[in-house]
This record gives sequence, C-alpha cells and structure tokens, in this order.
Amino acid sequence: MFGLLKKSKHKNIDSATFRELMSQPDVQILDVRTPAEVFAGAIPNHLNINLMSFDFTNKVKALDRDKTYLVYCRSGARSARACKKMSKIGFENLYNLSGGIIGWNNA
Repeated sequence: MFGLLKKSKHKNIDSATFRELMSQPDVQILDVRTPAEVFAGAIPNHLNINLMSFDFTNKVKALDRDKTYLVYCRSGARSARACKKMSKIGFENLYNLSGGIIGWNNA
C-alpha cells in the first residue's frame, strides 16, 4: 500500500540558494499567489499562476517539464502544495522557497 504513495520531488531552499538558482539557464520563477498579492510586490521575472484558481492544474500542465521551477508564495505553504501537485503530474526539477516572499524580503 505504501508503494502507491508518490513522494513529491521538490526541495525546500532558502532565499540565498533561490537567488543563486535564478541565474541558471532554463529556470522559471513561479509565483503561486493571488494577483492582489503579486500586485503588492513580487520577485522579478516571475510567472504568476494562482494556486487557488480553478485552472491552476491546466495552466501548469502547459509548462515545459524540462525546466527548473523556483516556486514561491507568501510564506512557503502554498508553494509547497503547488510543488506537490506539479510533482504528481510529472515535474521533477522543483524548488520551494522556504519562508516565501516574507523570507525573501527579510534576507
């Protein structure tokens, strides 16, 4: 029974590691917050796909699975859930910003 559970392939990283990875080729920064949260401030060069939107999964399925995704939200909880969803549909190179944009802004 336990073999049926699929473990997420994402890694939780701090803001320093996130910044280092941003400059790598084939990296996409993915902001999974609401548009209102993004309007209040965001990490440069991000793609916004709101985790809470009804079409999150469909929008994510259209992304290139060969890229590396640096995923963030406000505190790191929603982005961890987004990474788990993405992992279940075949994404492998997923990094969750621990502490979210709050940690990013305080680093």
